Amino acid sequence: MRITTHYYENEFDNSMFSVLHECGHGIYEQNLSTDYIYQPIGQYCSLGIHESQSRFYENIIGRSRFFWHYYYPRFQKLTGGTFSDIPLDSFIHAINNVKPSKIRVTADEVTYSLHVIVRFEIERDLITGKITLDELPSVWNQKYKEYLGVDIEDDSEGVLQDTHWSSGMVGYFPTYALGNLYGAQIYHKVIKDNPDLPKDYEEGEFSNLLNYLNSLS
Repeated sequence: MRITTHYYENEFDNSMFSVLHECGHGIYEQNLSTDYIYQPIGQYCSLGIHESQSRFYENIIGRSRFFWHYYYPRFQKLTGGTFSDIPLDSFIHAINNVKPSKIRVTADEVTYSLHVIVRFEIERDLITGKITLDELPSVWNQKYKEYLGVDIEDDSEGVLQDTHWSSGMVGYFPTYALGNLYGAQIYHKVIKDNPDLPKDYEEGEFSNLLNYLNSLS
């Protein structure tokens, strides 16, 4: 299994959570029942459910204190002691910092869906003919200023930041917001049925979580 991501030397969290996100997709696909392979029932349930699993591992698990209780000492060692003077709780607060940003994939959980709303409204207005392709950059920049309070400097941090539209994936973005909601509901069910499960994460043990998620699919 190959994970492709973009690395920034001075922004470890960008690639870290990107990899967790893509691993969530891969774990979900790899654990679909092979008994029904090539049949509709053997495929993923929906794109929203697919994104619920990627966002689940990226945020609900990957940004939790339970997860980093086990992995932070190993992370500190792998990074050559760069984070040796940063306590675990400070690290947890930093990776869960809430601040409006320009880039969707690095957005915090609170403001993330605003990025999705911007894209949904633009897609809707494009399809209905309310706006034209030539107007995309200005409309995008205006909405980011209105919804997130940030100024877009150029199209690379604006309308061209995602690959979805150039890949023909118009209408995909709402699956991320749906995935956030589905993932939260799934985790509520997970903890309701297995209240002690997070203690496994502190030991780096995720098989019980995976087995339970597989039982739901």
